[in-house]
Amino acid sequence: MTEQELNALLVKRFSGVRTPFGRWRMNVYTHWKRISWKWLIASTYFVKRLFDIVASVLFLILFSPLLILLALAIIIEDRGPVFFVQKRVGKFGRTFAMYKFRSMCVDAEAKLKALAAQNQHITGVTFKMKGDPRITRVGRILRKFSLDELPQFLNVLKGDMSLVGPRPPLPREVALYSNADRRRLAVTPGLTCFWQIGGRADIDFPEQVQLDVRYIESQSFWVDVKILLKTIPAVLLGRGAC
Repeated sequence: MTEQELNALLVKRFSGVRTPFGRWRMNVYTHWKRISWKWLIASTYFVKRLFDIVASVLFLILFSPLLILLALAIIIEDRGPVFFVQKRVGKFGRTFAMYKFRSMCVDAEAKLKALAAQNQHITGVTFKMKGDPRITRVGRILRKFSLDELPQFLNVLKGDMSLVGPRPPLPREVALYSNADRRRLAVTPGLTCFWQIGGRADIDFPEQVQLDVRYIESQSFWVDVKILLKTIPAVLLGRGAC
């Protein structure tokens, strides 16, 4: 459309508001568009939430034998607790308890400060270390294939998380966020996301933020399905695992 055609269209559209009937018609049209947009957003969230619930219930039922075996392996190695419950930050900064199979020694959090200087993520607020001494033998297998994340299907059922979305950060990480970084908190966090299928822990924090924002701006049901399908080979091959 040329500039002249666009100007003519604008003149035609807004010339009608000079009359009372024209203004009434414009108000009705604007109100209808607002309702239609709200309905579209609400229906999108409903479909996403319904898919999360159905998929999580099916997974937990079908893979319950595997979950039991993993729990037994953790107990046999060091007699510590099976689950690691950690406070994470979700949508709009709301905190929640995130569940994981424990892959580290019991006092792992206490040992983190001593290892901070060996962080391989030069930029950003996340921590990654190859050969982290806090990780148990069973834990290395769990992490390589992301099996430690499986209890988070319970978080999905509770509504704290979704199947697809930015990974939920720690409160200490969010405390160091810039205003641009906080864009990651605009949606419900998820089990997997763009950077999980593109390199996982090998991707530095600034690039993680960029990929998360890209997801937020383009999210749809079919984008979620695409990410979930690509997550399977990424997990099986153990790409970018800690």
